[in-house]
Amino acid sequence: MAIVTLIAAGCLDDRLIDRALGSLREIDPKAAFAAWIDEGDAVDLKVSGDLKAIRWALDGMEGVDVFVQPEENRFKRLLVADMDSTIVGQECIDELADFAGLKREIAEITERAMQGKLDFKSALRERVAMLSGLDEESIQRCVKERVIPNPGAATLIRTMRVGGAYCMLVTGGFVSFADPIAKLLGFNSIRANRLLFDGGLLSGSVEDPIVDAQSKVEALVEMRSELGLSPDQVLAVGDGANDRLMVEEAGLGVAFRAKPALAEVADARLDHHGLDALLWAQGIRRRDWVVG
Repeated sequence: MAIVTLIAAGCLDDRLIDRALGSLREIDPKAAFAAWIDEGDAVDLKVSGDLKAIRWALDGMEGVDVFVQPEENRFKRLLVADMDSTIVGQECIDELADFAGLKREIAEITERAMQGKLDFKSALRERVAMLSGLDEESIQRCVKERVIPNPGAATLIRTMRVGGAYCMLVTGGFVSFADPIAKLLGFNSIRANRLLFDGGLLSGSVEDPIVDAQSKVEALVEMRSELGLSPDQVLAVGDGANDRLMVEEAGLGVAFRAKPALAEVADARLDHHGLDALLWAQGIRRRDWVVG
């Protein structure tokens, strides 16, 4: 048996539910309403059959985020999250580049890398080299003035932590950004790249080994093993091509406002709601959220 969760905050009504059930009954004639999570916001339906076929049947419901998963281990014990354009709304290196007057040039490289059109490591080294000579104060100002968590990020992390989950921030970005963001939101740990300095100025280099797509999935597998969890107890969320491997490895892999390279392999897409909607996906009612 599978659980289908429909999320349409403030807009979920009988019409949308009936439409979804009509599509599902082409796969499973016994598909049925299960329970409201929060009335008018999120609902569970029950269905049996191939999960991919169920997802395809509900693809394209306007304004609705859809999650399809087995009933077992619905609340995840490990969350692995990307940072840039996922937990925060910015690409941190692009914002930092603005302090050097190079935002347009560097943002173009970033976008191509996130689309999977460039080798991530080479693209990272190229961009960091362009920032050579920028001072540490600029990084601190950038974190303070430019980097803003996405809606629902703090509530997601804090609620999962209260429920006993381990939360890890895994990013191809930099420790200088990831560490304060992780502390602000309540992550247990981070995995990020480290910028190298020469006399208080960026040297134009990044410490090896670089955290890339392979490093991200390795971090997930290592932490999963350390915690003694099964794959279906893991939630991963990201937005770009370098999140693809970890999203595929997770029991529930979510593409958040994602590039096509990630969206095509994810178990679910979160296109219309904040990150706290991932709590509804895990069956957690709003009254139990720890609001950040």
